[in-house]
Amino acid sequence: MVDSLQLLTGDAQTFVEKVWASRPLVHRADPAALAAMLDLDGVDQLLTSSALRTPALRLAKDGKVLPSSRFTRSARLGGVALSGLVDARKVLNLFDDGATVVLQGLHRYWPPLTDLIRDLELTLGHPGQANAYLTPPGSQGFALHTDNHDVFVLQTYGRKLWEIHDGDERQEVPLEPGTSMYLPAGTPHAARTQDQASLHITVGINQLTWRHLLDTLTERALGDGELDAALPAGYLEDPAVLSTELRPRLETLATAIAALDPTEVAERQVQDFLTSRPPHIRGGLGDRLAVAELTDETELARRPGSVCLPVVDDDRLRVLLGDRELRVPLRLVPAIEHVRAQERLRPASLSPWLDEESRLVLVRRLVREGLLQVAG
Repeated sequence: MVDSLQLLTGDAQTFVEKVWASRPLVHRADPAALAAMLDLDGVDQLLTSSALRTPALRLAKDGKVLPSSRFTRSARLGGVALSGLVDARKVLNLFDDGATVVLQGLHRYWPPLTDLIRDLELTLGHPGQANAYLTPPGSQGFALHTDNHDVFVLQTYGRKLWEIHDGDERQEVPLEPGTSMYLPAGTPHAARTQDQASLHITVGINQLTWRHLLDTLTERALGDGELDAALPAGYLEDPAVLSTELRPRLETLATAIAALDPTEVAERQVQDFLTSRPPHIRGGLGDRLAVAELTDETELARRPGSVCLPVVDDDRLRVLLGDRELRVPLRLVPAIEHVRAQERLRPASLSPWLDEESRLVLVRRLVREGLLQVAG
C-alpha cells in the first residue's frame, strides 16, 4: 500500500504539523499513481458493466442535482423487483448534455480507494470517504460552496479550473493530471472545465473534534437519561426552579470530569476508533479456502491495511483489529507481538512461545480474522 498522505501532500510530517486544518495546499504528485486510483476506464466500467444503484451515483448540472428518475430504471433479479438501477445510456446522454457524473462512496467498493482511505484513516485518526466527479467540457456541476469536512482533490484526467477563497484572498487554481489539492473544512470553492472533460476524486476527512470528545465524556458522566430529561416547567417565571435542579447535575459532571484520567480517555478513544472501521478483508475467500491446509512452513503475510493493536486487560489480551476486537489468553502476548512486528512470517517462527498445534490454531484464527493472509 502506498503512503497515502505522503503521496497527496509531498511531506506528510510537515502537513500534519503545519498545514492540517489551517490552509489550502497544492501538490504535484505522481500522475500515474493518482490515475491508478480511478481513471476513465474505471468510470466506464462502473457505469456500463456493474449494477450501480442510487444513491451510489448522482448527476448535477449548473449547480442543481438532477432527479434520479432521469437516469435510473427498474428490473427484476431472481423474481424480486429492483428500483434505482443506473441506466448507463441515460447517464451518458446527460453527460453529453453537460451534466457532471458523481460516483459516491467509492471507498466502499472500489479497491484502490478502499486502500487509500484505510491508510489515511490510520495515519490521521479521522474517518474518511471518497467520491469521484466526471465533468464534460465547458461545464460546472456545483456552484461556489463550502464543505463541512476537509477535502483532498486528486486530478486523474483532464484539466479543471478551481476558484478558491482563502480568507479574503481569491485564487484560480488549475488542476491537471497528477495534481492534488487540500482544502480545509469551510473553504469556499467551485470548479469548471474548459475545453476538455475532467475526472477528479475527492477524499473527505470527517474530523473528530475536541467538541466531539468532550460531548462524549459529558454523556458518559451524566448518562442519556439525565441529558434527555426535560427542563422543569415554570422556570421562565422563576429561574430558581431551573437553578435548583441544575446544581446537582453540575456537581455530578464536575466530579466525574475531575476524576477522568487523560491517559485512559486517550486509550479509549484509540480503542473506539480501531474497532469501528469498515472490514478490510479483500482476498478473504481464498484464505478461508486455504486455511485448513496451513502448515508450519506456510508463508503468511500481514494483510495490507490491517490493524493489530494488543491491549492487556486484567485477565485477557484484547487485539484490536480495526472493525472489532479479538480476545485471547494473556500467555499469547509475545506471540501476538511477534506477529504484529512482521510483514511476513511462518507459523514455525512462533516456536519460542507455542507448540506446533497451538501456533497453527492461532495463525488459522488470525487468517480467518483477516489480520494475516496466505502469501502469494
